[in-house]
Amino acid sequence: MTPDAALAPVIASHRFGLSQTSLASVGPDPRAWVMAQLQRPARFDSSGLPDSAAAAAMTRNPLRLADPQSDERQRLRDANLQSLRRRWQHQIETPTPVYERWVMFWANHFTVAATKGTTLGMVWPFENEAIRPHATGRFARLLRAATVHPGMLLYLDNAQSVGPDSQQGQRRGRGLNENLARELLELHTVGVRGGYTQADVRELARLLTGWTTGRASRTGPGFVAALHDPGSKQVMGRRYAEGPQALDEVLDDLARHPATASHLADKLVRHFVADDAPPALAQAVARRFQDTDGDLLQVADALFSHELAWAAHRPGKVRRPEELLLAAHRMLQIPMGPPERSVAALTAMGQPLGRAPSPQGWPDRQDDWIGPDALLKRVEWAVAMGRASAGLADARQLAELAWGPALSSDSRQQIARAESGAQALALMLACPEFQRR
Repeated sequence: MTPDAALAPVIASHRFGLSQTSLASVGPDPRAWVMAQLQRPARFDSSGLPDSAAAAAMTRNPLRLADPQSDERQRLRDANLQSLRRRWQHQIETPTPVYERWVMFWANHFTVAATKGTTLGMVWPFENEAIRPHATGRFARLLRAATVHPGMLLYLDNAQSVGPDSQQGQRRGRGLNENLARELLELHTVGVRGGYTQADVRELARLLTGWTTGRASRTGPGFVAALHDPGSKQVMGRRYAEGPQALDEVLDDLARHPATASHLADKLVRHFVADDAPPALAQAVARRFQDTDGDLLQVADALFSHELAWAAHRPGKVRRPEELLLAAHRMLQIPMGPPERSVAALTAMGQPLGRAPSPQGWPDRQDDWIGPDALLKRVEWAVAMGRASAGLADARQLAELAWGPALSSDSRQQIARAESGAQALALMLACPEFQRR
């Protein structure tokens, strides 16, 4: 497969969900356009939004939180909707949609989900505090920020993990929790083929004891020596001395491991380019990761400057429901409004936002998102969106602007033959060209 330079701007419009006004800004060199956005992203204003400390305070009373009519539950619901609306509005209006997609990738890689009481308010503070500030820095710093964030410590139960031979472990009889250690190896760094063993998982879990949040650490996330399992630990052939410094040492080593470079490169290429990652592209990304000590801006350059990233892969990537929603609002240039209806639509399409089904995050392959019922829900969403947006745009002109000669004759004919503006918009939003990126 050879890249087609004429199609590269169209591929960019598919991949990043451009608005009417930003389509023309891509220009003839989408590679330069992508990197300029990653180097100078538009600032996300999180002022006034709940942070992780506020989220922890709102989930401190589990009995009251379990009551859907309680004041605590309503405050938490309002806080999450406020954060989501601000985030969505920024993603719709931003002149740097590439950076937003880059942040979404890393937030999904280091998934924190609102699937337990202590994390019901942590999803958006985690993204704002751990992911956004480090998304184009060194991977080791992003890894540390994600690992010790209270959202991750609570989601993967490290806040409750106690070294069996620690002061608290001997006194209370509480034990080790291996969840964070396992996912650090399997998902966040070296990957399932990275060569680690169950013994490595247990040793890493021992090393992570003491890193907690809440009352035990007094000031939010931090290290509590009384919970830390004493003695040295050996993880993947390296030995680490007892104490808090071992965290940075093991995370640095895992970040520099060759298997981490390969694992992350495969995920990046699969997410941004094609379900079946071109091996040459994945190898180039992994090599740049190693050569630059995990400089994520350089990694992005290796990904988006490679000719295989701009080849016309067929079929294109299926948009996840949230990507579909954001792309529609950007293309039609309409504000999100109250997010409750959009949250319900995403849930119907299989993506209850903030509630990823496991620490693996949202899946990234076509088969995970396209089935008979999923397709029906997407069509129903497109019809509702077309009705709500009728009169805001001419779907025929917009389709030509977005795809030009890349729009299939079948899609062009269906949109042209629509009986109304609402139907034309619905057909455009439901067509394969829009459903894929």
